[in-house]
Amino acid sequence: MSAVIDDLNIASNTALITPEQLKNELPLSEAAQARVNKDRQTIYSILDRNDPRLFAVVGPCSIHDPEAALDYARKLKKLADEVKDTLFLVMRVYFEKPRTSIGWKGLINDPYLDDSFKIEDGLRMGRKLLLDIVDIGLPASTEALDPISPQYLQDVIAWSAIGARTTESQTHREMSSGLSSAVGFKNGTDGGLTVAVNAMQSVTSPHRFLGINTQGQVSVVTTKGNAHAHVVLRGGSLGPNYDSVHIALCEQALEKGGVNSNIVVDCSHANSSKDPDVQPLVLKDITHQILEGNSSIIGVMLESNINAGNQSIPEDLSKLKYGVSVTDACMDWSTTENAIRGMAAKLKDILPTRQGN
Repeated sequence: MSAVIDDLNIASNTALITPEQLKNELPLSEAAQARVNKDRQTIYSILDRNDPRLFAVVGPCSIHDPEAALDYARKLKKLADEVKDTLFLVMRVYFEKPRTSIGWKGLINDPYLDDSFKIEDGLRMGRKLLLDIVDIGLPASTEALDPISPQYLQDVIAWSAIGARTTESQTHREMSSGLSSAVGFKNGTDGGLTVAVNAMQSVTSPHRFLGINTQGQVSVVTTKGNAHAHVVLRGGSLGPNYDSVHIALCEQALEKGGVNSNIVVDCSHANSSKDPDVQPLVLKDITHQILEGNSSIIGVMLESNINAGNQSIPEDLSKLKYGVSVTDACMDWSTTENAIRGMAAKLKDILPTRQGN
């Protein structure tokens, strides 16, 4: 009798619904398709300097409560309409959380927050929420973490991010070369720019790699390359990197690497020393740089929720506080409104005359 040498550490292997089946179950209407396409084109136009506005990716660190997320989306939509002449607001709808060691991995992986890992339910909940947000009239963004999940969700996404932990990953660079949205690559966790510049060089080129098709079959994926990749500065282990000196150094690195000079600044993470109350100060600094003549910053990111702070996931889920993050701490809605309104008011007249537009 031959020895068993395969799948020695696999406890189970459960087939999932295919991307095609999920899209048929939760379809994107023609009106929603037109809206997603228009939102993507707007971001392309900002990146191509044909639209003088900035885009701002705003929302919770992660989504764990779809009801609260929709509540937040309605608030953000009203604010988006108010500042639309200056800022194009995109809701941050993050379903997957990268982990240094262990912890809750996000709505798709563990939708019931109880380690049951009902991933098929998570995919349904995530797609349904994205459809609802688009129906509200907001563009949605997410972090493309798992290389399989974009087949289920990417048709509803207007902007994608690749996180600091995965910017160096060949798998994520290849995947990003085929994403239908613009994609932002964060600098490495140490704050260095080399991995992000290398990623941008890679993602603009065609790639071939193993993936799945909409029928869930393993396939060879051939991409065309993504022309709208850009860098996202989020600070690093050595501290923040949003100040004018770091911005200038980033511009030089991008030029030397032969990639576009578009820069998005993440006001959270290391740029705020993980203190959400510092984010408005970072936003003010960015605003000041633009007023002083900066032409490379074309977007910002903010971690924001209905209520401030964060919370641990309790065993009794009924004790979860409404609208409070279960991952990184966020600033509350009132602070968010004031920060975005302040930026819009100061930049309203300067952006249309900005150098580079």
